[in-house]
Amino acid sequence: MYGVYVHVPWCRYRCPYCAFVVDTRSAPDHEGWRARVLGDWAREREHFAGRPTTLSFGGGTPSRAPPAVLGAVAAAVAATGEVSLEANPDDIDAEHLAAWRDLGVTRLSVGVQSFQPALAPRLGRAHSAREARRALDLAQAAGFSSVSVDLIFGHAAQTEAELVDDIAEVARRGLGHVSLYTLTLEPGSRFAARGEPLADDERWAALHERAVAELEAAGLARYELSNFARPGHRSVHNEHYWRARAWAGLGPAAHGWRPSGVRVANADDVDAWLAGAQAVEERPDPEALLFELVWSTIRHVDGVDRERVRAATGWLPRVPGAAVAAGLVVESPASIRLLPAGFAVSDAVARSIVRTTLTAGV
Repeated sequence: MYGVYVHVPWCRYRCPYCAFVVDTRSAPDHEGWRARVLGDWAREREHFAGRPTTLSFGGGTPSRAPPAVLGAVAAAVAATGEVSLEANPDDIDAEHLAAWRDLGVTRLSVGVQSFQPALAPRLGRAHSAREARRALDLAQAAGFSSVSVDLIFGHAAQTEAELVDDIAEVARRGLGHVSLYTLTLEPGSRFAARGEPLADDERWAALHERAVAELEAAGLARYELSNFARPGHRSVHNEHYWRARAWAGLGPAAHGWRPSGVRVANADDVDAWLAGAQAVEERPDPEALLFELVWSTIRHVDGVDRERVRAATGWLPRVPGAAVAAGLVVESPASIRLLPAGFAVSDAVARSIVRTTLTAGV
């Protein structure tokens, strides 16, 4: 079981909180991108057995690429299951929705970020709150198996009432999935450069606690640190990452993990990648792999598979007693899982598990 991630770097503009590899040129080289992505797939497919179970178009703004170009990639990859695509509200219309359905998209993820008329522009979104609602009206009527929205919280100007209202909009619509992301000042972003004000730790904790409560009361259960879903609406593709399964990464800045354990990183300069820059391949050492496996899987409700980590690294993951006493994690012979209080400090918990494991030895 493996997935394929395809990075579509094209954006009309760079959001002020974004530090991803994106390209805002006015005339993207869509055909050059298609040819190089297919070349990446030709390189990677020989390292994987059978057909992938999922395909995910991320970015960037995949909805900016011509559907015919995306369709050529989808046809070549030929995933057997979920095909997901990220879309901005201002790209969504009946024509695009029909074209995405025709090329095989089953799951649409809409980058709303906020429905609040004052906050959305503050976050640098090009669409209005009204346009976001109109886009979701169209998307929900288009027949996708699942429609998800992205929401952001943690800006100093955001009130708890506004965040609750955003979640109420999701609940009212009966959407199957929400990704709830913390606003951070990513190095290289415009927000970081100008010191955009964020909620302080106490306020962030209050917003986070309220948001989780509202989402779960609406029937959207947390299954990963930032992701909530109704039954049958989890992101099957993203669970490859959170369950430490193999995946192929295609496109500029895309990373992959082959079944052999080799990590692959494509060039993160779009022009260099288009010109044929070679990917970097490496096999992480056991200590680096230990951290990666713990950090990526502790985020998921199923937690860290202890025997799988020991088989991969030689170390059996161990939990510091202080984390158990604080009610952050629960452990069993098979796994280590976060409790509700632990999700808010998951990175610190992951680091403490790795430190305790290395100190204890093999």
